[in-house]
Amino acid sequence: MNDAGERRQPARGAMTRIALGAALLVAAALPAMAQQFSLCGQLQNGYGPFDYRKDRDKLPIVDNSHFTPEVEMLMRGVSGYIGGDLDYALRAFPNHHRALVAMMRLGEREKTSKPRGANYTVECYFDRATRFVPNDTVVRSLYATFLSKAGRRDDALAQLEQAVQHATDNPFAHYNIGLVYLEMKVYDKALVQAHRAI
Repeated sequence: MNDAGERRQPARGAMTRIALGAALLVAAALPAMAQQFSLCGQLQNGYGPFDYRKDRDKLPIVDNSHFTPEVEMLMRGVSGYIGGDLDYALRAFPNHHRALVAMMRLGEREKTSKPRGANYTVECYFDRATRFVPNDTVVRSLYATFLSKAGRRDDALAQLEQAVQHATDNPFAHYNIGLVYLEMKVYDKALVQAHRAI
């Protein structure tokens, strides 16, 4: 007890407990921190983010100014590059289904993961959409299609499993998920989804 080495021992134990407690607090906060500081950017935006499925009243502001038929058909941008207009639409409505399809097609056409004018990679727009509305089965199915085309079959199947969990008793969701399984030649799961749709 009088020995200096013995007095430091309890102090080391207390420090270890404090460090362990701090590590547990950081570990508990990591999921929220990951969402806030994703490599694909924060979801907070000057206009939005809004849910494409529910906030339809706010959609004309985006569609009339940035997601015009010419942008959707990848003919020309309204405010510059097509990727910039799609980026605006997808920052305001991260789960804008048609804009996600257009962004995916633009990446394919330009043969790049980050189209000109876009702030993020094509995959980042899917990441942002799934973070914003994890239960959107259309987004999950589109993401699975994107991943499958990129040769990432396991990741695509994981997205489809998430979609199935969120589809509950929605026959259209099961039908669409089944189509993606069919496209990927996963016939047994495509058949299950067809039966659930019926």
